[in-house]
Amino acid sequence: MQSSCIFCKIIAGEIPSATIYEDGDFKVIMDISPAAKGHAIILPKKHSANLFDLDNETAEKALLVARKVAVAMQTELNCDGINLLQNNGEAAGQTVFHFHIHLIPRYNGDPVQIDWKKDSYAEGEAAALAAAIASRIL
Repeated sequence: MQSSCIFCKIIAGEIPSATIYEDGDFKVIMDISPAAKGHAIILPKKHSANLFDLDNETAEKALLVARKVAVAMQTELNCDGINLLQNNGEAAGQTVFHFHIHLIPRYNGDPVQIDWKKDSYAEGEAAALAAAIASRIL
């Protein structure tokens, strides 16, 4: 726990939240500024600033929790899909530096859109970059 982290304070119960799910390792709460009704945030109880700092065990469990909550959301909200969103670092839009995953319910025709920048690779560039990244996987 970090005393200055708002998500650590929520996990500790110092700041109230609407909790969807909680176990020994995670707390899932409703986002107070939802992109859509039902927007939730998955919070590991162990503080890590982002994915780069997250231990493997917590990373593995996070996806299991995401799936469990997403299935419940789809059943309850009758949504057509769910965005699973996770930002790392300021450049990626991270504003709270405690690893977290957003689950955003989506409906056909809803106004919430993610604006993906279109880019492209020169001939052979994608394969070269894939090989370079792959060589650094530990």
